[in-house]
Amino acid sequence: MSDANLVLISLLGGTALLLYGMRLVGDGLQRAAGTRLRHVLSTLSGNRFKGLGVGALVTAVLQSSSATTVMLVGFASAGLLSLRQTIGVILGADVGTTVTVQLLAFDLLAFAPLVVFVGWALLAAGRGTWNYVGRAILGFGFLFLGMKLIADGTVPLKHNLLFDEILQALTGQPLILLLIAAAFTALVHSSAATIGIALSLAAGGLMSLEGAIPIIFGANIGTAGTALVASIGGNAEARRVAMAHASFKLLGVLVFLPFLGPFTELVRGSAPDAARQIANAHTLFNVVLAVLFLPGASFAADLITRAIPDTSRASAGAIYLNPNVLDTPAVALGQAVREVLRMGDVVLQSLRETIAVFERNDEALMRQVVARDDLIDLLEEDIKQYVIKLREQGLTEEQAERETALIFVVVNLEEIGDVIDKNLMELAEKKISGHHTFSEAGRAEIAELHGKVVENLELALAALATNDAGIAEKVIRHKSVVNLEERRLRARHIQRLHEGLPESIDTSSIHLDVLASLKRANSLVTGIAYAVLGRHKVD
Repeated sequence: MSDANLVLISLLGGTALLLYGMRLVGDGLQRAAGTRLRHVLSTLSGNRFKGLGVGALVTAVLQSSSATTVMLVGFASAGLLSLRQTIGVILGADVGTTVTVQLLAFDLLAFAPLVVFVGWALLAAGRGTWNYVGRAILGFGFLFLGMKLIADGTVPLKHNLLFDEILQALTGQPLILLLIAAAFTALVHSSAATIGIALSLAAGGLMSLEGAIPIIFGANIGTAGTALVASIGGNAEARRVAMAHASFKLLGVLVFLPFLGPFTELVRGSAPDAARQIANAHTLFNVVLAVLFLPGASFAADLITRAIPDTSRASAGAIYLNPNVLDTPAVALGQAVREVLRMGDVVLQSLRETIAVFERNDEALMRQVVARDDLIDLLEEDIKQYVIKLREQGLTEEQAERETALIFVVVNLEEIGDVIDKNLMELAEKKISGHHTFSEAGRAEIAELHGKVVENLELALAALATNDAGIAEKVIRHKSVVNLEERRLRARHIQRLHEGLPESIDTSSIHLDVLASLKRANSLVTGIAYAVLGRHKVD
């Protein structure tokens, strides 16, 4: 086999190992710590300095600024964070991602096989978090092996005059190198992988610092592509977060390009070896970006908000489910919960309006409640399809339990909607068309039971939103109270029948069926509380 073929195979194989290693690292660390980090991000205040530190920390752990930024886009899409809250985190994420490149710049190639073995051992024998940590360590081993394969495999190119001329020509055209690096990074969703290739070539003596710096700039621009793609289909706030990330990168490169020569010399003096110089250039670029743009975060937020106005209209279906973040389960689950809560609000509105339909014989409101059931059915289908697709991503045990519980909640909410539509509203239509009137005592009793069921649904949704076991337990305790109340009210109605009260005799079947339907609805509400507690599989 010719030297040219060997070089090509080494480049392709080494690049594949780099990309697969980055995927394993990111996947393993996200599964090990993603849920906790997601909680940290979602509770951020508007303090931009705190955001900078949190963004750097989270990204240093996840080893991917793209993963952090995609989370932010997801939170913005779900209405959990605003652009003003995320700008500091975006800049911090760009600083945090330099940790990966600094690690790659260490001369650890000789230890790569040992790192692979340790990662494999933890992956094979570990359970839970240790299994995910093993996956991340195995990924790091593949990263170093990929770099070694590229560095060793491209040694023959050091003596190839044609390659040397091409490299010299590209080094003299920094914009071309920048565009190539940006396109490649956008394609593979990893700036660290792109810069890792540059580090490998530098280790083999093929890449100079002058050629590597435009690649660093391009890699930083290309990494914004992941967030931009994730924002497609999102609301205005999600698009603003993605645009802020892209804008900071582009503006940063435009600021640095006129000073390319002095910047190169500054970096050259920071370390004796080329690999460390490249890593330092990446770090310095992102640190300077944070220093430049953080003081003007509020101004930038206002400018981007004006540039991307909110022109959204009410949606006929799900509005928080973004398919572009399915490969980030922590974010996708957060969006699914937000959509389930939205569905719960729709069901709650219909349940609240039910009593008004009975008391006022309001046919127009009755038609609105019936029509709203179509939205409830549509949301159920959208959410179920979304979380089923999420299951294909390979969830942690905790995430899989959450996904199953959400499906259970959605099914129960849809069944409550059916009780309202197919039972209560049909009974209301029968009452209205037959010109029936409840007795005053009967009307008050139905309103009393209805109020308890509405209160329980409100509590169940609050428990789901906050994952509060105490509130969920309260809903479950109320089930027996409502059941006892329903039997007591049924007995009172029968007593009025014995007394010969005309209104009670006239509306008896409707009255008793309304009580039974409210009891059925409350039983379904209790099922939501069981799902919050993780006890839905045995109840």
